[in-house]
Amino acid sequence: MSLSSSLLSSSPATSHQSHRRLLHPHRRRYILHFSTHSPPLSLRSSLSLSPLKALKESLGCVRKNYQELTSLNQWVVRDYRCLVDSVNALERRMQSLSDDQLRSKTLEFRRRLGGGETLSDIQAEAFAVVREAARRELGMRHFDVQIIGGAVLHDGCIAEMKTGEGKTLVSTLAAYLNALTGEGVHVVTVNDYLAQRDSEWMGRVHRFLGLSVGLIQRGMQPNERRSSYSCDITYTNNSELGFDYLRDNLSGNRGQLVMRWPKPFHFAVLDEVDSVLIDEGRNPLLISGEASKDAARYPVAAKVADLLVRGIHYNAELKDNSVDLTEEGVALAEMALETNDLWDENDPWARFVMNAIKAKEFYRRDVQYIVRNGRALIINELTGRVEEKRRWSEGIHQAVEAKEGLKIQADSVVVAQITYQSLFKLYPKLSGMTGTAKTEEKEFVKMFQMPVIEVPTNLPNIRQDLPIQAFATARGKWEYVREEVEHMFRLGRPVLVGTTSVENSEYLSYLLKERKIPHNVLNARPKYAAREAEIVAQAGRKYAITISTNMAGRGTDIILGGNPKMLAKEVMEDSLLSFLTQEPPNIETEGEPVSQKGLSKIKIGSSSLALLAKAAVMARHVCKEDPNEWTYRKAKSVIVESIQLSQSVDVKELQKTIASKSESYPLCPLIAFAYLSVLKDCEAHCSNEGDEVKRLGGLHVIGTSLHESRRIDNQLRGRAGRQGDPGSTRFLVSLQDEMFQKFNFDTEWAVKLISQITDNEDIPLEGNVILKQLLALQINAEKYFFGIRKSLVEFDKVLEVQRKHVYHLRQSILTGDADTACEQIVQYMQAVVDEIVIGSVDPLKHPSRWDLGKLLDEYTSIAGKILPESFSGITKDDLLSSLNQIEGLPSIEVDRFSLPSLPVAPNAFRGIRRKTSSLKRWFVICTDDSVNLKLHENHLFVVYRKGRYQTTVNLVRKYLGDFLIASYFEVVQDSGYDDAYIQEIEGPSDKHEPTKFRGPPVGPKPRARYVSSVQVRTSWPDRPAGMGPGPGLVPVSTGRAGSARPVADSSDYVSHTPLSFGSPS
Repeated sequence: MSLSSSLLSSSPATSHQSHRRLLHPHRRRYILHFSTHSPPLSLRSSLSLSPLKALKESLGCVRKNYQELTSLNQWVVRDYRCLVDSVNALERRMQSLSDDQLRSKTLEFRRRLGGGETLSDIQAEAFAVVREAARRELGMRHFDVQIIGGAVLHDGCIAEMKTGEGKTLVSTLAAYLNALTGEGVHVVTVNDYLAQRDSEWMGRVHRFLGLSVGLIQRGMQPNERRSSYSCDITYTNNSELGFDYLRDNLSGNRGQLVMRWPKPFHFAVLDEVDSVLIDEGRNPLLISGEASKDAARYPVAAKVADLLVRGIHYNAELKDNSVDLTEEGVALAEMALETNDLWDENDPWARFVMNAIKAKEFYRRDVQYIVRNGRALIINELTGRVEEKRRWSEGIHQAVEAKEGLKIQADSVVVAQITYQSLFKLYPKLSGMTGTAKTEEKEFVKMFQMPVIEVPTNLPNIRQDLPIQAFATARGKWEYVREEVEHMFRLGRPVLVGTTSVENSEYLSYLLKERKIPHNVLNARPKYAAREAEIVAQAGRKYAITISTNMAGRGTDIILGGNPKMLAKEVMEDSLLSFLTQEPPNIETEGEPVSQKGLSKIKIGSSSLALLAKAAVMARHVCKEDPNEWTYRKAKSVIVESIQLSQSVDVKELQKTIASKSESYPLCPLIAFAYLSVLKDCEAHCSNEGDEVKRLGGLHVIGTSLHESRRIDNQLRGRAGRQGDPGSTRFLVSLQDEMFQKFNFDTEWAVKLISQITDNEDIPLEGNVILKQLLALQINAEKYFFGIRKSLVEFDKVLEVQRKHVYHLRQSILTGDADTACEQIVQYMQAVVDEIVIGSVDPLKHPSRWDLGKLLDEYTSIAGKILPESFSGITKDDLLSSLNQIEGLPSIEVDRFSLPSLPVAPNAFRGIRRKTSSLKRWFVICTDDSVNLKLHENHLFVVYRKGRYQTTVNLVRKYLGDFLIASYFEVVQDSGYDDAYIQEIEGPSDKHEPTKFRGPPVGPKPRARYVSSVQVRTSWPDRPAGMGPGPGLVPVSTGRAGSARPVADSSDYVSHTPLSFGSPS
């Protein structure tokens, strides 16, 4: 890159740059002046704009207004304004209603829906009811823009709302409206904490209106989950929802099901929709079981990996985490392992060595995982949280454990899996909300048919995003971050620093400790993560410095001046915990105390102090009665329960309770009353401090590296400037950052440019050239990961076909009655016969040219001993002769049809149910287009062929199907078992314990009590449209041909064996 000297100037050239030199006298900064540079916030107002720059800004405003005028999004939002006007018009009427009258609106809406009205007809009134309920129960009134957000969600779209605009409150509108149908609504968050918080917080609105609210949390028992899913509105997180779906489809009886079957999915509101469907879309949900016992090989492979040198013995590609052994590497590994071939099937070492190298190169401690209690725990790269129950597959996790010298857990094999994309496509209606989705709108529309609607902010956004600064070295970047933080700390402005790993957050913490700057750290380590909510709540206070790993999905707003509720809770804990328990807190589980250094002291009023003193005395007396019972955790839970009590009970009722139970130590009511008093003091303090922080410029956010997606950067930026507050953001990058190495980005031009300007490589560069290059890199990274997600979805489509059909069949049997299970077995038998017949005949040719010998051989081998002896003597000549006679028949009686001159099927179709089933199968055969299955390159293809002998083919399918099914019914009848037991065998059992096989009845041995299990092909074509519903669309493996099994095992027609596409077995 060549730049003329006129385009470069040194930092002392302008007042802005002189200001920066005063900040950091030992540093110089160079700016590319062909960029539009934004000065620091403290000087922006004092700088006069040049006429040219003023003209540029004016043109920019005109361009922005024109884009807004022509934007489709603006027209969509304008259309939603009509709904807002309707809701506002109903507000006074709703305010005039009593609590009981407002609550009765739910029953009224349901009656109207039952009378034929639609959700659209009652939408405006329902939104007005929710707005009024939230005002009374939570003290929060939905803004007009939040009404728009609720309408966007109800329409099955994605509502993009900036941080702090109240997405949690918006979800109540769409959730309530869609829950009125009684089919269940899922509000899906990204973690257990948010699900519990929202169910308790927003659930108060729904409970007030008479709806039931459920919560799904990790570790819940099946009966608790079943109860929660049966509620009108269920709060859960995305992973628990997916695993419940998979576990339900591995259940062996109806009693193990927890979701609403047969229709578990109706409508969902997905919080942080971009994080779930895009960022986590690369990782499918897996249920696995133990597989091989090769744990001893992993430590050996780890030692071999330590011997190998990158660039000599192997090459590593960071972009896709792949390694490739060179010839030298293969030779050294084989010599170390004393083997002649790493890929020897009898002694395979290649997989273990490759995984050991990947663990060495790509999986770094405190970046991708942490070690706790002898276990390697994965750190979610998007949220920065530890995921204790998640493990890497394909032996990677075992390789990491070997590298760290931990106990090796057994390999796993996938039992069931699904991607988030496939999971949420199961919802007939899906919506989502997030602060950053517009950049990925094309993907959402293409894959989920969900457009992204930008909901305007309630107040104008005045946050200032300063230009990105690039450094040649990481050392220079971190030094600059420290100085930026120190400067803001001297001003008193709160600072949030976002880092990409535990390692980086602790390195910056070390740098700040050297300068004695008080701060809090929030990362995946237990001592920090346990205090997440408290740390984030403090991040907006004056002088607060917070270092955090990825802030995506944190779910707690950073309020300028502090969060009064969280601060009041901290005051209660500091004042009472020492009186309630003598047990010290466990740092590993409870976390380190949040640093209060540098923060202003909260002034507690005299009345609050008196209540706290009274509560402390009472707590001491209660604790003395049984000191061993009062653990630290129990003491904290009592305070939390008391705070919740204060939110649900009126102040006067609390006072009455305290007065009436003064002799029995009403500890919880007293703590609740004291909390309300302390909360008022904290609200006053936070309000005053918030005003002061706003005058200083608000929260300053520093990003220490660009992420692989622009959305993640925007999420971090969105922490500043919430709800019209002032704020600023600055991103700093180093050309040594991992992203540049990962995508092989050429950074030599920048290093050369810096060396031409100065000998100091630690100075920053900023400007449009830098910005364009960095944005191009991010866009390339986004395209790369989009390709991965697209490939995953396309691959999952194959599994989705099998999963959809098999799961549907299993659930129809598990949730149906005995007749349903029996009908499924009958349909499946007919499907097996149809496959045999269609694979052996051609409706375009005369039956003499059909492969009748193959047809009879396959049919008798499938049916085995279930057929009566009269059928065993049929030859292909007999069958051909019978088919020739069909052409001369004037009509056919379907009810008791049999091919001429061939044995008649047992008379088992007695009774209206079985006769109806037989006729239904005949109607399906008649409306079914004749098809042939052709095998080509291990793939089955469906060939549509209509011909002169189509009717003959249909009659053969009818005759053979009836014969097999009737023979099955006769064997069941002759077995001597009672009908109730046969239904229990054919259908599902509600009992958790497996059904025990009953012995044969007393008396002579029943005929043909043992039948051969049916063997089916492991491939099955998709049934085309127009072929009718067809019986038994899904083949399910039931065992080897010819193996004798009791009739009790006929339930094996529904097996857990997955399908495979390929040549028939």
